[in-house]
Amino acid sequence: MTAAIPALTRHLRPWLAAICLGAASLALTPPAEARGPDGIADVAEKVIDAVVNISTSQTVEAKGGPSEGKGAMPKLPPGSPFEEFFDDFFKNRHGGQGGGDVQPHKTTSLGSGFIIDTSGIVVTNNHVIDGADEINVIMNDGSKFKAQLVGVDKKTDLAVLKFKPNKPLTAVKFGDSDKLRLGEWVIAIGNPFSLGGTVTAGIVSARNRDISQGPYDNYIQTDAAINRGNSGGPLFNLDGDVIGVNTLIISPTGGSIGIGFAVPSKTVAGVVAQLRQYGELRRGWLGVRIQQVTDEIAESLSIKPARGALIAGVDDKGPAKPAGIVPGDVVVKFDGKDIKEPRDLSRVVADTAVGKEVDVVLIRKGAEQTVKVTLGKLDDGGDKPVQVSNKTQEPTEKPVTQKALGLDLATLSKDLRSRYKIKDSVKGVIITNVDSSSDAAEKRLSPGEVIVEVAQEAVSSAADVKKRIDQIKKDGKKSVLLLVANSDGELRFVALSVQ
Repeated sequence: MTAAIPALTRHLRPWLAAICLGAASLALTPPAEARGPDGIADVAEKVIDAVVNISTSQTVEAKGGPSEGKGAMPKLPPGSPFEEFFDDFFKNRHGGQGGGDVQPHKTTSLGSGFIIDTSGIVVTNNHVIDGADEINVIMNDGSKFKAQLVGVDKKTDLAVLKFKPNKPLTAVKFGDSDKLRLGEWVIAIGNPFSLGGTVTAGIVSARNRDISQGPYDNYIQTDAAINRGNSGGPLFNLDGDVIGVNTLIISPTGGSIGIGFAVPSKTVAGVVAQLRQYGELRRGWLGVRIQQVTDEIAESLSIKPARGALIAGVDDKGPAKPAGIVPGDVVVKFDGKDIKEPRDLSRVVADTAVGKEVDVVLIRKGAEQTVKVTLGKLDDGGDKPVQVSNKTQEPTEKPVTQKALGLDLATLSKDLRSRYKIKDSVKGVIITNVDSSSDAAEKRLSPGEVIVEVAQEAVSSAADVKKRIDQIKKDGKKSVLLLVANSDGELRFVALSVQ
């Protein structure tokens, strides 16, 4: 009996192995819903002919002389599949010395795009075609058409092209990106690494992402595989509608690690409509400088909870001035839309039609009020966050000063105005020194800046500042709000602890 057991085991071993393998297969096979919805293939089949490859070429001027990088690798547009080729080519030739001819030469790059109108209108990223001498649209069947540039918007990295088709086209339409939900399935189609017609799927990982790429950041984040060459390609929902334009990835290797970003269709549709109509963007302009409402600033302004966009400055020629908006106002609603932070105001103002009269709800000295503003057209700077200066300048001789909150303060004299090159239009009390261990230093106040207001009251002498701060301490408040100007008169608000 004992001898039969090993024999029996040998006979059963293949069966046992098969049973174990089958069990493992069952255990490792995910349920259908974990693999994604079955509709992905149907969507891809319906829209793939509307997705195109964008091929560009540009002439790269050679730089003369070794000191200018003779024979150096050309700078190619992001997403170019030729980056690796040129990297190897230029590093390996002539023993890695980067030698070679100095003649101008052409470089080529590839990206993605999609057709939104059967007349031959294509949407892509600006960085895909930026600087190109020639742009070609390559269809899914391989046919190639020369394209013309209709217009670009660098701030949202979008471009519109047009070409003349010789056959009927498939076009796709924009969906509503505002209705996207976290976890919703999305499909990316594009031209990664020049492979063309590639379909990937994933979910919406996040919405309204601000990744500091521009003033109107509002990206959709997805884990659908997006790689170099996918730039400008569409992101679809399961209805086959475009809900985003794939634009950026975060990757230490250049390949997808599941963190990709798309410009939402609501933004894209508005930009595309204006580019088609005007060839340029006509963004609304309020004519203000704005900054974040911190908890300390909110406490100083009696705003609970901290929210909105704080008006730090008003352009003398902008629409906000005649409407009565002043520094210290906090915008909490614009044209019926809630403003939670400064970038909300930047986006909604930009998206509002030029010349439209809108209601602006703001908080002034703790009380809410509504003003009407007729928007102008953004030409250059627009409504942008305050840039905090890091400049420091030490005076050659110290004037008579008073100390408060880690600051040495002096009445603004002609000598001090000249020493710090402060414009005549700037009025207030000058900071001559900042204690490096103080809250003022942490808030990046520096010598040469001028305190214009303390707790929304104008000051003209160091004694005025000291008196106002002492009163605020006596009132039991935790912080004091200062309105500070730089030498050019640009304003910002700073809240300092008085504890």
